[in-house]
Amino acid sequence: MIRLKDIAYVRLGTRDLALAESFATACLGLEVAERGAKSLHLRSDARAHTLCYVDDEPGYQVAGFEVECEDELDQAAAALEALGHRVHAGTAPQAAARKVRAFIGFDDPSGNRIELAVGPEHRGRRYFPTRDAAITGFNHIGLNSTDPQRDERFWTQVCNARVSDRIGDIPLMRINAIHHTIALVRAETAGVQHINHQVETPDDVLRAFYLLREKRVPIVFGPGRHPTSGANFVYFRGPDGMVFEYSCGVNEIADEAGHRPRLFSFEPSSLCMWGARPGGLIRGT
Repeated sequence: MIRLKDIAYVRLGTRDLALAESFATACLGLEVAERGAKSLHLRSDARAHTLCYVDDEPGYQVAGFEVECEDELDQAAAALEALGHRVHAGTAPQAAARKVRAFIGFDDPSGNRIELAVGPEHRGRRYFPTRDAAITGFNHIGLNSTDPQRDERFWTQVCNARVSDRIGDIPLMRINAIHHTIALVRAETAGVQHINHQVETPDDVLRAFYLLREKRVPIVFGPGRHPTSGANFVYFRGPDGMVFEYSCGVNEIADEAGHRPRLFSFEPSSLCMWGARPGGLIRGT
């Protein structure tokens, strides 16, 4: 089994790095770690980066996960190849661009580009936000899935993800104690569905809502509270249509052996207990 340790980074293609930087700093509140001619590395916690924009088509989207060591990376590559996945071993320059010691890349069953990495670089100084967003770290992603049941089997049987709860056919899966690190959302094509950053308090979620609204950033869902994870949230749309989320107060699964996933019916009240509606964020809502 491939043991995912944590989510490490997301790489997004864009044809307007200047716009991406303006949004990431003035709206999202990330710190520029490194600015290159064709890339922009951004920090949200102690790591050297968690989000990287690259000069590429917006359809270029990669989700990176950390594994413990090179031996586990080699074992993961062998297991994936045995299952018929085409595995790419990253070159030294490619690893340097991702600020990791080594990585492999492959497509999940829906065609999402996934990378497994060893040794993500950390910085000796703390993350310093470009605005007072109160971000405590990069927390989870939503992935598009053309077949959530099939993809759930991949993430839980090939990898070590565990289902915390389900909303209809959407599994919310954890790889550590946090309620979920990966959400699989039914869609017609592959892609990163949303990117989540945790903030400190519900007040920070609401402050973000009003600031984003003043800056005319499209709000696509919230403010609200998820009945599954218990988190307060707001979702908003950034460059190239990517959806970002702030949330706080997410539940942790303390009793790993005793936890049983709950099934929520696929309706708006299963997404927000306060009555906010997702406005097309999730197909069918």
